[in-house]
Amino acid sequence: TTFQDGGEEVEDGAVYNVTLKKVQIQQAANKGARWLGGEGDQLPPEHTVRQYETSKIRAIKAGTLEKLVENLLTAFGDADFSYISIFLATYRAFASPRAVLELLLDRFGNLETSSNGEVANLNSLESEMVLRAEIASVLRAWLDQCSEDFREPPDYMCLLKLLDYLKNNMPNSDMESRVQNLLKQFQNQEVEAVDGFYSTSSSGLVDGEELEISNPEEFSSFQDHVVAEQLTYMDVMLFRRVVPYHCLGSIWSQRDKKENKNLAPTIRATITQFNAVTKCVISTILGTRELKIQQRAKIIEKWINIAHECRILKNFSSLRAIISALQSNSIYRLKTTWMFVSKDVLLMYEELSEIFSDHDNYLTSRELLMKEATSKFANLDSSEKENQKKSQKRLQLQKNKGVMQGTVPYLGTFLTDLIMLDTALQDYVEGGLINFEKRRREFEVIAQIKLLQSSCNSYCLIPDQKFIQWFRRQRHLTEEESYKLSREAEAAADTNILSPKSQKSMVKRISTLFLGTDVFTPPKEQPPKGSPVGGSSGESTDSASVSSCEFNHSETEDVCVTPVSSPEDPLKKVQLRPLHAAGRPKTLAQGSCSDKGSSSKGSIFDPGSGSDSGSIPSRDSGSVPSSGPKVLPVYNRQSEGSCIIRVSMDGLQDSVYKSILITNQDRIPDVTQRALLKHNLEPDAVEDYELVQVISEDKELVFPRDANVFYGMNSHVNFDFILRKRA
Repeated sequence: TTFQDGGEEVEDGAVYNVTLKKVQIQQAANKGARWLGGEGDQLPPEHTVRQYETSKIRAIKAGTLEKLVENLLTAFGDADFSYISIFLATYRAFASPRAVLELLLDRFGNLETSSNGEVANLNSLESEMVLRAEIASVLRAWLDQCSEDFREPPDYMCLLKLLDYLKNNMPNSDMESRVQNLLKQFQNQEVEAVDGFYSTSSSGLVDGEELEISNPEEFSSFQDHVVAEQLTYMDVMLFRRVVPYHCLGSIWSQRDKKENKNLAPTIRATITQFNAVTKCVISTILGTRELKIQQRAKIIEKWINIAHECRILKNFSSLRAIISALQSNSIYRLKTTWMFVSKDVLLMYEELSEIFSDHDNYLTSRELLMKEATSKFANLDSSEKENQKKSQKRLQLQKNKGVMQGTVPYLGTFLTDLIMLDTALQDYVEGGLINFEKRRREFEVIAQIKLLQSSCNSYCLIPDQKFIQWFRRQRHLTEEESYKLSREAEAAADTNILSPKSQKSMVKRISTLFLGTDVFTPPKEQPPKGSPVGGSSGESTDSASVSSCEFNHSETEDVCVTPVSSPEDPLKKVQLRPLHAAGRPKTLAQGSCSDKGSSSKGSIFDPGSGSDSGSIPSRDSGSVPSSGPKVLPVYNRQSEGSCIIRVSMDGLQDSVYKSILITNQDRIPDVTQRALLKHNLEPDAVEDYELVQVISEDKELVFPRDANVFYGMNSHVNFDFILRKRA
């Protein structure tokens, strides 16, 4: 089979991509086949008659909403077999369920009016049966893949409209019974806010219980694999409930608006759980002042072992949460405590950390996730013999149970990718047509999420109520508290009875491990502006970068752990920043975790970094050429006259950045206006603001009022900008 580009076909209200498919067909006469040495009716290759058949595949590229809905009925005839799934997974970005249902049923499904010319050749009974079958196929797929679209309490208008249509056109059908059952199911279910297993209030606790700082002895009583299994159990329950279309950049990027505080609750629940794990790690290590250095080091070792167990269970969400917490400033700065962590455990920690390296847009974690997405068990490999033996032993125990495992991803990566796509591609093309090519690109990411959700059905985990109650009871430290306790713990460690000789030996061992040299350079303490610096884990993500782990949380979900690595830091330096609700992968935090002093390249969406909202110039009215650049614009690199920059607001929101696509035609007023819109501010106040590029901690580049941003910016540093009010 070979394919050939057939160009485009333009109709009123739609543009189609045409592909010619050439298929080789082998035919042979039945008579005489055996005489020529063939088996049955098949001729041997040398006597085969070769013929070719060419068929045309039409895939809609852009169109009006009416054309896109109509294409649901004709896609199979055009050989565009994935169209229905793509449309159902992404249409919420440009239409409501009611609008699509009304078009499908009233305009195309009304057989009495359709014969007037709305749909051709419906004058015969056969045509009516074909149309009814096509509509039934679309409705069946809709109910199978996106039944949550019809959950509209308390009226359920769409479901009632669908039921009325089925009673009139398909009475007593299986479809009618199914819709009736779905309606009863929705009506009987209590409307619950999806908040997972973690609650910041005491309402989730048993009567008489209060939030408390973890007791080290109680925490130590839980076996490492039990903790990992219970974290995985909670992550699986939440990830399976994620509604895929909530991850779309155009939807997730709107979470900051006041009217959208309840937007995408399934994603917020996942992010809340991620942050709860991160905070729990920090609280167990720092929460008890009386701990000795060795005891604190043992707790760190325990969390590293738990992270390793999460790796065996293919739970990349809790794995990243734990690593992020250990890389946070408040934990990372405990240099004396880290000296007491055994060498084997430190090597294991480094190997686990490498999984989430931001190198090459988080290529390692992406490749590993896809490799293990549908595998029965984890593919473990360690450069350390002892760790390798331990890993294989634990893995063999899992295999002996005979139960396959699913895969829980770090959701931030997908959020970043989708926000990046939303930022880089326009919603509409010339003529005001909906850009459906953008939706096809988004569906590639959505399909991965659905595949992983399906794999999670393989898990067979039983909840341990003792651990879950302990986990819920934990009182999490604030950034100020964790930083203060970290300083106290380190000060106490400095007065410990370690001899200078043993200290030197320990420092040399650690530095050799991480740097390959005999010089150990502890991270510089950087007290936060106005408050102590907290640790953060993950990568900072705005909404379009893969190297940031940004999952902005709101209010109760606002702790984002974001490691910021630099050449002089042996361990990855991380800073805890408020988690907004962006969709990139800084950590699993919902927001961008980038700040003026950090330079974390990549984010959840870079397909690894995070951009908080994705929009493009002239987002709703711009035009896109029929054949755009082969390489999408990305953060930190100018390519083919465009790039993506991160813009944060000076002042209260300086910890949240937005990813903005700029071209070589954009000047300061254009970029400023888009940045204000992204931050939900009044776009008319362009003249009141100035745009500044951050060059270093003490240097910045201020642009004149009408400068060309693309050519004026410094392309040798991070593309991080600040928008501040003019003096």
